[in-house]
Amino acid sequence: RSLLDVPPTATPAQIKAAYYRQSFRFHPDRNAGSAAAAERFAAVSEAYRVLGSAALRRKYDLGALGRDDVRGVPRPSSRAPAAPPPDRAAAARRGPVPPPFDFDAFYRAHYGEQLERERALRARRERLRLCREEAAAQGRLRFLTDLTVGLVFVLGFAMLYGLK
Repeated sequence: RSLLDVPPTATPAQIKAAYYRQSFRFHPDRNAGSAAAAERFAAVSEAYRVLGSAALRRKYDLGALGRDDVRGVPRPSSRAPAAPPPDRAAAARRGPVPPPFDFDAFYRAHYGEQLERERALRARRERLRLCREEAAAQGRLRFLTDLTVGLVFVLGFAMLYGLK
């Protein structure tokens, strides 16, 4: 762990990041002709193989890791191992499966009052908008009615004066 500069509680992602940092720093292509860098690169790669494998890491933690355990171990894959298919019989024996987390219920429980206020405010705004539209429509109708009555009076006077 001291080679990779990670704590004993490091996650696989932290180990991988530390390995990439160290391997980039000590890679033989970047340090051509440096035996110390090549040696450090080999040690960092071996540390990553050990800490990247769950079984080897357990042995390392117990102090039971030997040189023979490390030989031939491939570099850890960057992909997570595939989960085994679910065993339906075992799941049936365990009993009922709890329902999935209901986020909507959680949200309503924690923000219910705020949601209700917002809903009421939205309804009030909609009522005000409808009242304004109705008032505007009545105003246009009143204007047209007044205009029509005025035109009838003007035409009536014009006809009365035209008959004389």
